[in-house]
Amino acid sequence: MQKPLHQLLVLILCLLLPACSHYSKARLRPISKVTVTAEQKDLYKSTKRFSKQPHKQLALYLDAANAARLRLVTHPQNTVALVDYNFATSRIVEIISEANLRPWENPLGCESDTSGQWSLSLKPAHQRQADNLNLYQLSSADRYDFKGKLVGEHILKEGLGAPVIAIAKDASLKEFSKYAKQGLPMFYGLTAVIQFKGRNCELQLIDPLAKENVSFNGRSYPLAADFQAPLALTLADLDLKKVELSGMFSPSKHENSARLAQLQPYDPSKTPVLFIHGLGNSPATWAPMINYLRNDEQVRRRYQFWFFSYPTGVPYPTNAAILRTQLDQMKKRYPGHKDILVVAHSLGGNITRLLITDSGMKLWDKYFAQDPSDIPFHEDTRKFLSESLIFKARNDISRVIFASSSLRGSNDATNFVGRMGAKLIGNPLAEDQITEETLEYLRPEAKAMGKKHLPNSVEILNPESPFLLSVNALPIKPGIPYHSLIGDRGKGGNLDHTKPQSSDGIVPYWSSHLDGAQSELVIPSEHWSILHPLGMAEVKRILKKY
Repeated sequence: MQKPLHQLLVLILCLLLPACSHYSKARLRPISKVTVTAEQKDLYKSTKRFSKQPHKQLALYLDAANAARLRLVTHPQNTVALVDYNFATSRIVEIISEANLRPWENPLGCESDTSGQWSLSLKPAHQRQADNLNLYQLSSADRYDFKGKLVGEHILKEGLGAPVIAIAKDASLKEFSKYAKQGLPMFYGLTAVIQFKGRNCELQLIDPLAKENVSFNGRSYPLAADFQAPLALTLADLDLKKVELSGMFSPSKHENSARLAQLQPYDPSKTPVLFIHGLGNSPATWAPMINYLRNDEQVRRRYQFWFFSYPTGVPYPTNAAILRTQLDQMKKRYPGHKDILVVAHSLGGNITRLLITDSGMKLWDKYFAQDPSDIPFHEDTRKFLSESLIFKARNDISRVIFASSSLRGSNDATNFVGRMGAKLIGNPLAEDQITEETLEYLRPEAKAMGKKHLPNSVEILNPESPFLLSVNALPIKPGIPYHSLIGDRGKGGNLDHTKPQSSDGIVPYWSSHLDGAQSELVIPSEHWSILHPLGMAEVKRILKKY
């Protein structure tokens, strides 16, 4: 296909995909727009005179934070004093970051004209945090406004402290594949609290996902938090649309980009929730859901969030094999982690189906007449095919939520848009040797309809795909409960293959429905049911119940 025509078709499909609208846009507000009370406005005006004297500004804000603290001593429920304290703390964090001061290395001396000398230090909670402070800059969350399709509702957890965002300084981390490979995100939310002991002040940076309350003035206060800001800033900074389209339409360039990653530091007391996105998407799809779930204290206390990112043009059995390997690596890294609850959307449900199924030799025998060891494959080919077609159900998955999953395929895989998408993806593998050897030894009846490549992620979703039909004939491992969340546009239709069919616009009901589900909820939603309020509420209900 000529390059201009290829680019035109990509553009047409991009316009048809919901993923192509803006996910998040960030706007940095001036401090003058952040001030709320009269004290804050006067304080900000007075500090502007010392714009080139950060230590002087710190002294003024420490005076203000201490004054607000003293008001809280006599009136602990004084919300204005709490807001003033949080505002001053936010500005102190900003000044430290902008002036490149390092109070975790040496205390900062800050001379106040009215109250004398302050000493400000930062004592990291542990050595890992100390190391990270040199790799991240801190930005106050109250300075940001966000808009976009995947921003979600902005819900602040009210309490004591200034929500801040730790932003990685290393520009190379802004490449999504590297970001996903790291143990820590490049944007992470923390809450700053300043404790006063006479003239000595200690700045604490607390993880609000690990701690709900903080001791202050001899009392316990809810720890303030902004769970949306780091996610929204991630979406605004990373070019995930480009990643999604490239991973779908140029999968051979991204075969090694699949990543299992954490959204927060590992906590052995919390159950991992693994989010797996769908075709043409990325982990960005989950941002509103994660923001919504993190605003529930019970969910924060019980769960930690992981995600699997993968190039969606690669056939999903291959991505499932990669995920199995990375889950094994995660188990070696955290040998005592609790069993995983999987939430999977669309094609992510197909991947998950393979995680909770024993294939035995049934899938292999569908395609090949001899055992893997008896076919003269190159070792790379043998490994690729064996891992994709021969597998056991995992023993570390506790529960699954399927959302709009195309478990039995979709008619859209065979219509005009589907055929064009499949044509653009073409051969999903960069290794021609694997493709050639596979096609050479396939059973005659399993030949890929005369194609010169293996089925890609769109072609394998043909409802008549031999792979899909074979997988759905295999039982789900007993003892793994599962739930179904299914969208329906409200146009009515039949629940089986007869027309008109009940559908979310992409995946029909007959494809998503699973006999034996502990619950099945049909909501008035198009395919992105995980972005619908009822869909998010259903996921939270299940997480809180089990």
